[in-house]
Amino acid sequence: MTEIIRKLRVAAYAVIVRDDEILLSRWLGPERPMWILPGGGVDHGEDPYDAVIREVFEETGYKAEVRRLLGIQNVHGPLNQDGVDVDYHRIRILYEAEVVGGELTFEVGGSTDRAGWFPLSEVPALDHVESVDIGLEMFRKRPEDGRIARFT
Repeated sequence: MTEIIRKLRVAAYAVIVRDDEILLSRWLGPERPMWILPGGGVDHGEDPYDAVIREVFEETGYKAEVRRLLGIQNVHGPLNQDGVDVDYHRIRILYEAEVVGGELTFEVGGSTDRAGWFPLSEVPALDHVESVDIGLEMFRKRPEDGRIARFT
């Protein structure tokens, strides 16, 4: 009998919008680079609030301040990692944040290689991950329960 490998990943991301532009990082994905919200994995024992501030700084060079919790995106389903089937559960905590200091720099040796500001009107044309759309929808609608949709 094959053992089912289960993996849980908790991550925190920032939706940072100013002057009708959004700050995005370019993730070096397994197939191709894609634009993502700045953020990433929460370390064991780390508060997601602190994690998103740390991740924004690592990926963009900016000091960020969290304004509010936007919501949580829950994604659960099968994933093939390096030829191994995994029952993968992702919990993405999305915050609204703003830049309060620092200057734009790029991460070296990490999971991203670029960051930049993009007009909101151009986001649909960018090669980006779905969580960018979810984050923007939460930013625009500000759902009371912090939930846009459930993905299983």
